[in-house]
Amino acid sequence: MAGMTAPFRLVLKWLGRAALVVVAIYLALIVVYKFVNPPTDYYMWSERHRLGAVDQQWVAMDDIAPVMARSVVAAEDANFCNHWGFDMHAIRSAIDDGANRGASTISQQVVKNVFLWQGRSWIRKAMEAALTPAVEAIWSKRRILEVYLNVAEFDEGAFGVDAAAFRYFRTSPDKLTARQAALIAAVLPDPKGRSAAKPSAFVQRRARAIIDGAATIKNDGRAACFE
Repeated sequence: MAGMTAPFRLVLKWLGRAALVVVAIYLALIVVYKFVNPPTDYYMWSERHRLGAVDQQWVAMDDIAPVMARSVVAAEDANFCNHWGFDMHAIRSAIDDGANRGASTISQQVVKNVFLWQGRSWIRKAMEAALTPAVEAIWSKRRILEVYLNVAEFDEGAFGVDAAAFRYFRTSPDKLTARQAALIAAVLPDPKGRSAAKPSAFVQRRARAIIDGAATIKNDGRAACFE
């Protein structure tokens, strides 16, 4: 046993150094992406490889209709401005519902999309939990939402609101109406199974609820952090 102590300590030492390097790389990327737009992510890369090409064009927040931003927040994370990366009320509700619905915030989804990979492994969830507070601390809420609006998948091979606005309505993100924005937001979180151009009865009902929700968060101040 005594002879194994030194090699074991050496392994632990190198594992610790490797972990510090990984942490430093992630922190560096978080700082860089505060100012520089992420060129791609793992899921987008894999879809490009599978489909041959994907549609994505980065659009600054100033060139996105405010109602589009409010619609996505209303659809995915109504308390976006009021939490630090985790919506504890939504998490408790999901647990009470038997985890039949998701509780991931927009911040968590950005971390997953930009820095990690799809899937439900405990390793990914642990990394997501560790990186989300760092992103919240370093980025502004407006930046988090801007990145989300540009990397989220809204149709097969269509990433970001520029691709979604053109594919569904042949328009640009700054010209989206409240209904168009709500329909685009309503395809989340199932963009391959739902359509904003040919909405099912469910998507139409969801879009109407999103229109109301977007108006509500504008009026009660829950959109203040990104407008």
